[in-house]
Amino acid sequence: LAEQGVEVCEVFFNTWSELEEPILRRLLKIKDEYAIHVPAVHPFFSFAEHYLLFSEYERRFYDALDLFEKYFEAAQALGAKILIIHGAKANTPVDDKLYFERFAKLMERGKPYGVRVAQENVVHYLSESPGFLAAMGEYIGDDFSVVLDIKQALRAGRCVNEYIETLPESIVHVHLSDYTPAKDCVPPGEGEFDFKQFFKRMEEIKYGGEYIVELYRHSFTDEKSPARSADFLSKYLHKNMQIGTAQRLCFVLQLKIFMLLFNQILLYYVITA
Repeated sequence: LAEQGVEVCEVFFNTWSELEEPILRRLLKIKDEYAIHVPAVHPFFSFAEHYLLFSEYERRFYDALDLFEKYFEAAQALGAKILIIHGAKANTPVDDKLYFERFAKLMERGKPYGVRVAQENVVHYLSESPGFLAAMGEYIGDDFSVVLDIKQALRAGRCVNEYIETLPESIVHVHLSDYTPAKDCVPPGEGEFDFKQFFKRMEEIKYGGEYIVELYRHSFTDEKSPARSADFLSKYLHKNMQIGTAQRLCFVLQLKIFMLLFNQILLYYVITA
């Protein structure tokens, strides 16, 4: 991947050994040799975060904090500033205040490593609700961070603008995708999502993080599809957005294309702000 020109990479860990030697050392060697930027990392046990972090069993929660130290250490080593969390499932019997308190404590664990813990909006999870996220932000304060995922918003039956309008100052990372009447996740440019309006609104709230296109293996039809999508985004932004600052020009020119194949997920090609 590095030899193909990969310059920006979000790392999705899939097992414990990837957080330790020798695999982590190999990742670091590739990152340093090719000057790859890693903005964020993703834990592999999102499916169990409700059980580990947000159950009523307090001892398990504190043990889980120690487990997350491994992620924070790996993120720090890779230079990543964001750890992405799915959180508790929607049917988890957890009080909102307890959830917010637990999340805040996890955030505190990440701070010594220079890593912020960010809540992603995910369908069938408490975080699918903009209202829940707003309450979470009100409780936690200015440190609250959100990863906005377009396909997850659509799967939850939500308009993406609901999250933007509710959390304009909390969004620190974005996962892009497109949709059609038949599929809720296709490459940008192959569906009906209004990218013109989306990028316009993100510019208005002065969003300054990365835009990462997250696709699954079944989301595209051929190996050239991601490249076409990246070309679409680059031309679309340049054509439809008013480029009035050096930052916006840099945003367009620093379009990076890459693919990381991890199990079921094809991650990611990135537009760097």
